[in-house]
Amino acid sequence: MNLPDISESYWLKTVKAEKYPTLMENRDVDIVIVGGGITGITSAYCLAQEGFRIALLEANTLYNGTTGNTTAKLTAQHGLIYDELIRDFGEEKAKLYYEANQKAINWVASIVSELKIDCDFTEEKAYVYAEDEKSLTKLEKEMKAYETLGINGTLVQETPLPFQVKLALIMEKQYQFHPLKYLSKLVEEAKNMGVEFYENTTAVDVSLDGRPQVYTKDGYVLSCDFILSCSHFPFYDKGFYFARMYPERSYVVAATVNDSIPEGMYINAEEPTRSIRSTPYNGEKLLLISGDHHKTGQGVPTDQHYENLKNFAENTFKVKSFPYRWSAQDFSSLDKVPYIGYMTKKDERLLVATGFRKWGMSHGTFSALLFKDLILGNDTPYKELFTPSRFESFQTVKRFLQTNLDVAKNLVKGKLERGTTTLLDLKQDEGAIVDIWGERKGAYRDKEGRLYVVDTTCTHLGCEVEWNNAERTWDCPCHGSRFHYNGDVVEGPAEKPLKKVSEKDWK
Repeated sequence: MNLPDISESYWLKTVKAEKYPTLMENRDVDIVIVGGGITGITSAYCLAQEGFRIALLEANTLYNGTTGNTTAKLTAQHGLIYDELIRDFGEEKAKLYYEANQKAINWVASIVSELKIDCDFTEEKAYVYAEDEKSLTKLEKEMKAYETLGINGTLVQETPLPFQVKLALIMEKQYQFHPLKYLSKLVEEAKNMGVEFYENTTAVDVSLDGRPQVYTKDGYVLSCDFILSCSHFPFYDKGFYFARMYPERSYVVAATVNDSIPEGMYINAEEPTRSIRSTPYNGEKLLLISGDHHKTGQGVPTDQHYENLKNFAENTFKVKSFPYRWSAQDFSSLDKVPYIGYMTKKDERLLVATGFRKWGMSHGTFSALLFKDLILGNDTPYKELFTPSRFESFQTVKRFLQTNLDVAKNLVKGKLERGTTTLLDLKQDEGAIVDIWGERKGAYRDKEGRLYVVDTTCTHLGCEVEWNNAERTWDCPCHGSRFHYNGDVVEGPAEKPLKKVSEKDWK
């Protein structure tokens, strides 16, 4: 049974989003928010309730980034994290991490109830399950961490899954939902409170001399009192975030099946990751199987990750069809705790939220709640734990060196690598690194036979991009920038497109 030819998110396909204008004039507001995903939209809603005048800028369209391609688990069970947090941060901060995420989850639940949002919102048990003996000790240690932190958890040897597990750890009273049905209601409410939404408006720079200003790619200026960077990678990087985080891609296949789908949300304790949940779909349920994550621009051909998930689905369930497949990218901080708060110690007018490690539904919501407290000057116990300028532990420094050694390795490797094919060899709907007059270039031939040729040097810091055959993009293995096959930026940290190679230079 074949997967769809095109990558398309079920969430994005099933919500007809309202279109918003591109900013075409200078504006003066209280707060500028950059990023139209769950962090930016929730921040706009929360701060509009406090009476602030707000403009939200989205470089593409609302929801279209990581938020629109999530698996939409709203949970504080972020894999096996709490034993590690206790070891790295201590019990007090590990408990704050749990409380912060649970606070966000409860806030969403209250908003869904208060606004009567029809978004397939259901309470579920969240499971981490182990299939091999090596993972048993990890689950037992995690259970002890739950007990230490006061988390309501249970170890069980049986689950509703259609295969046997060695052990599973349950976190009670977690949730799942349709994220865009939920967020579209928040957008509607925020708009009614006066929030200005602008799409296809790229913020490129900031001035903090005097009153803060945000500059757009089209040359317009927004003056404000606070700037919130809510894009998955900071649009304005004054904290060396490119060196303090690493990007990973993960994949989703959506299946209809003939057998029953287990209640609950699941993730395994081993590698490769297998995450399982379901959502209502045309009077039945759609099974979402995700995982197979890897560092962006590295590893096996990307369509193999979809095939791995497809094989898992077919070996586990009686699959009828695969109506959707899609992928997402997110950044992880080196200590696995997001950066949320003031971007630098020097200025409290510029705030950032990033490094969600693929748990953006809870982290993104919590970021908005923390932003509100920081802007209003409220006391909050979470400020120190999530501060982007926090002290780096020995383990974090070790990971910093490993991550940036990997960047250096891929930088050198890309500079030495040459194309193994020619333009004439490219079939329709095929891309590859090619050799043109002794120089490394990237080429894609579309389904109509048109050729697109680009320089493969990433415009961020000069690494060489690689072809992503599953998404038809050029991906940077160093810092995760991604480009359309024609060279345009898909996602940052790069802000400028790849240089296009004109036909006269390759004919």
